[in-house]
Amino acid sequence: MDLQLKGKTALVLAASKGLGKACAGMLAREGANVVIGARNRDTLEATAAEIRAQAIDVQVLAIPLDVQKPEEAAAFMNTAAQQFGAIDILVNNAGGPPFGKFESFDEAAWQSAFDLNLLSFARMCRLVIPHMRPTGSGRIINIVSLSVKTYLANSVLSTSMRMGVVGMAKMLSNELAPDNITVNNVAPGLILTDRVKDSLPPTQPGGPGLEELLARRAKDIPLGRIGKPEELAALVTFLASPLAGYITGATIQVDGGAVKAPY
Repeated sequence: MDLQLKGKTALVLAASKGLGKACAGMLAREGANVVIGARNRDTLEATAAEIRAQAIDVQVLAIPLDVQKPEEAAAFMNTAAQQFGAIDILVNNAGGPPFGKFESFDEAAWQSAFDLNLLSFARMCRLVIPHMRPTGSGRIINIVSLSVKTYLANSVLSTSMRMGVVGMAKMLSNELAPDNITVNNVAPGLILTDRVKDSLPPTQPGGPGLEELLARRAKDIPLGRIGKPEELAALVTFLASPLAGYITGATIQVDGGAVKAPY
């Protein structure tokens, strides 16, 4: 299927690894020029080189970016607009805050989670909308968490901020509909990223190996396995395409059936 993304420009945040990297790579392979941002310059440049090697006839621009710094976010957006003119797609993404019980987090932890996982999304939306409106179209896709659909233990910081993103997206989807700009959220379940691997107990001699530990984590997932970043990226890429023009204000999980609620 041709997703009609050739020549489009996509901005992908937290794109040096994990879900962001998978999304940027798939968008590029579908013909979109991609601008990727992340804090670590070396990792970001390595990812850009890898995407260039996989995609044909697209441009990949790597711009180091800390989404918590307003001046860096503005510079990122301005550089992308100067390089490509129009901006068609924004994939909002950021690393998750720490896990823990409610009472284990002080006010500084709440502020940090707010800055990273809610305010940065609002900031990038605010910056990109003026570039989308003149084109009469646009796609904003927020990567949130399965915690907006179901209970995830010890995820109070993530859940609180991601729910804020979902509410913001619903409001924006209505406000931007007259401009043909869609706003959607993608909620990953258990996807094999470094964050998931780091959450596993360390392997011990004679103990369970990585594969067994992963299988244990996946035992309650109906599909019986942990998802691949590319499987989430496929949904993001579809939502970024003109073919998804009648989908807006939605929050779609990619979870192997983990959410049991019938909605």
